[in-house]
Amino acid sequence: MASSGIGPGWRIAVRASREAVPIGNFMDRIMGFFGIPEDDVLEEVEETESGQPQGRGRNKVVSLHTQKQIRVVLSEPRSYEEAQEIADNLKSHRPVVVNLQRVRKEQAIRIIDFLSGTVYALGGSIHKLGSHIFMCTPANVDIQGTISDMLNEDTKDLLR
Repeated sequence: MASSGIGPGWRIAVRASREAVPIGNFMDRIMGFFGIPEDDVLEEVEETESGQPQGRGRNKVVSLHTQKQIRVVLSEPRSYEEAQEIADNLKSHRPVVVNLQRVRKEQAIRIIDFLSGTVYALGGSIHKLGSHIFMCTPANVDIQGTISDMLNEDTKDLLR
């Protein structure tokens, strides 16, 4: 193997023979660059006529259909100042169930106003689940169905 310089700090390796250079390390470096661990790389397998699987060399298939687990956060704020922590969870695409039983009515209204603005800005939604319980969801979470038939008159007083 000979080498020639083409500039300061640069070297080119020249091979004397025409042997094949394996590209496995190159693909491994590309996968590492994109943050794909080796465990996520699957080798493509082809069955032969005898029914036995046969490997296809270095062809690699990457599974892109991984399902991310969604975590629901339960929050029971005791003051208006804790509303920002709830908003931070929504910004991180986590739905939050908020129990407002431990705050005064005025504080609860301020928290709901703040969270309503937050979910509006994020393209999410807010749903009333009970007399003092709300569910705030970011845009990536869809809530179906209603439970408004179960609400009574004193529940409606909280938001007046």
